[in-house]
Amino acid sequence: MSLQDGKVLPFPEGFNSSDTVIAGVHLNKTVLQDWNYSFYSNNTLSNNSFCVLAFKPWNPDYIFPNGSWVNETWCYKPVNSIGVRAGVGLGFGIVFGLLFIPVLMNLQNHGKLHLPAESRFRPIGRRWQWYWAILTITAALISLFTNIDVDRYFLPELPLILTCFFWFIMQMCAIATVWEAVRHWGSWMERQFVDPNPFVLKLDDRRANIEFWVPLFFYLCLWLNFFLIVPRNWGIIEHQRYPMQVVLDAEPAATDGRFKAAAFVLVACWLTIAFSVWHSIKHYCERNRGIFNRAIGIFRFMPYRFLLLMPIALAICAYQALCAWKFDYSPLNVYGSRVAIYVGGYLPALLILIIQSISGFMRPNEDKELLRQRRERGTQIDRELGLAAKPAWWRRAQADYVPHERMRDRIARNVRELGGGKATARNLDTIVDARSEAAAKNNAAGALAGEDVEMGPVSPTPLSKQATDLLGPINDFGQARTVANQYAGRSERRRAEHATQAVAGLLFPGANADPAARAARHAELMMDGPPPPPYKDDAMRPRPRTGERSRSTETTNSITGPPQQIKSMLDI
Repeated sequence: MSLQDGKVLPFPEGFNSSDTVIAGVHLNKTVLQDWNYSFYSNNTLSNNSFCVLAFKPWNPDYIFPNGSWVNETWCYKPVNSIGVRAGVGLGFGIVFGLLFIPVLMNLQNHGKLHLPAESRFRPIGRRWQWYWAILTITAALISLFTNIDVDRYFLPELPLILTCFFWFIMQMCAIATVWEAVRHWGSWMERQFVDPNPFVLKLDDRRANIEFWVPLFFYLCLWLNFFLIVPRNWGIIEHQRYPMQVVLDAEPAATDGRFKAAAFVLVACWLTIAFSVWHSIKHYCERNRGIFNRAIGIFRFMPYRFLLLMPIALAICAYQALCAWKFDYSPLNVYGSRVAIYVGGYLPALLILIIQSISGFMRPNEDKELLRQRRERGTQIDRELGLAAKPAWWRRAQADYVPHERMRDRIARNVRELGGGKATARNLDTIVDARSEAAAKNNAAGALAGEDVEMGPVSPTPLSKQATDLLGPINDFGQARTVANQYAGRSERRRAEHATQAVAGLLFPGANADPAARAARHAELMMDGPPPPPYKDDAMRPRPRTGERSRSTETTNSITGPPQQIKSMLDI
């Protein structure tokens, strides 16, 4: 399609003064003039409110006196074939569409949680770069597929506006994708830095404040770029129907001050991204001394994908600034340079998505990487402590190994093997059972002898073997202990009293021992010699007990008595 002059031409001559021949069809010239139709050099008939094509095969067949047409074609219809701009855009659209698959796969891989979520490092932080990539692809597809109708429309209209609108959205989303990749890399570096020691970095220092305000500043600049471009009168961009209209209307509108300011704001976004990279390297990587070494360190510690993404993002900013000053290279120009539109307008966003997708496949999930680092630190600590981990087959070689058994199930199985319950409770139950059996035997013997069970004779009954083993069978003199006066009646209170006396006799042998045992114990204590003789001297008399009355306040004894002789420090 070539741009026509847009000049008004006289109606071609017909058979008479009220007839005109346009594209081989006779039309009533009087009716055309009554409805203010004019014939233009671009082969259209228009009255400033309705426009029809006036060339084969789209020319109308007849016009009624009321101004209606037969078989007319509106000027704003896709009547042309696909051109270079539409064909290349279709190829770019297919590539952008195929990138949906790796982006969604990376979102699934890197967005999945393998560790509990932390308030300091939220899971959505690692997903935002893929969300922005999805928005970039969506905006690019809409822009490229509506770009097909830019070539097919005879006169520029809505497809041109949709193409340019979503092209600007695509550029903003591509810059946001790079920003989120850089911001999240700094967050990932911080997470690795604080994982061994959560208190190594403060949460209210200058570093933390910068990391809080920098994202807000970036998105402020990004939304300023959006509001400087999007809310405007886009209809004037459509005025590209003839050269003079392009010069007077379309070009000034496409290169006004708002587009230029939007380009500067986008450059501010790129500078914010560069500052974020420098900030992360400064705080979470090794520090170098000297300006030259620091400059080298920035490129040494920066990931390789950022060495590619940063220049490409800068190219997006540069091309948008170029379009704000040179209308010939802008996508807003229907007849602009195709090479500039696709190389500078769509290729950088496509490269950003490809680099992000490839790097996403090469990098592991962050939670898995963090677990691997923790295992390495644990192995290093065990090596320093001299602990050797058993191989994997060691546990399987054990006799009690059960595959896929949880620790809870293993503890329950061990409890079932030991019988369950407390060990002391089990032994006491054994003792009670033994005593119950002995009491039952005594009651049966008393009944056979004709004695009253309740008031029967109480005789010492030896403990059962289990109780003897538990409480100790041998006393201090090498003699076997017995529980005296074991109760054989039915009174629970008396049975409890007898049991208490029996236990007290075992714990304190001298309290309830028989006379013979008590005499033997006394003889043993006297083996060291007789007790000391009583004191006869008043001077040697020991200190009076606390209960005796003290006469230290009597002045007679203190004056007439002999002076006190101190023999040791104990007498003071």
